[in-house]
Amino acid sequence: MSNPTGLPYTPAVAAGDWVIVSGQLGLRDGTLVADFAGEVDQVLANLADRLAEHGLDLTHVVKTTCFLTDLDQFATFNERYAAAFSEPRPARSAFQVSRLPLDANVEVEAWAHRDGFTTA
Repeated sequence: MSNPTGLPYTPAVAAGDWVIVSGQLGLRDGTLVADFAGEVDQVLANLADRLAEHGLDLTHVVKTTCFLTDLDQFATFNERYAAAFSEPRPARSAFQVSRLPLDANVEVEAWAHRDGFTTA
């Protein structure tokens, strides 16, 4: 399991049928992607990579928590997020925060279930 930040946490853990993915940053080869849209795309690619390590993909994600340092970028974030997650999309919370590790602009954590999910 890859932890590109070197920080003391496990990038993803399995608990029964659940896989919980720690917050992913837009790191590629140890460096943050330079532009915001590219950083979001890389965050979501890294999330998909952590899920793949457990035999899952983005269709298994039930819930995400998203952190942005600038909600003025929320439209761009939503555009890239919608491109990554097909309908029905997971439940989601999004927050503006004052700062993220490594001075990232966006971080996404996720809960995934091996059976996926359905909407009511």
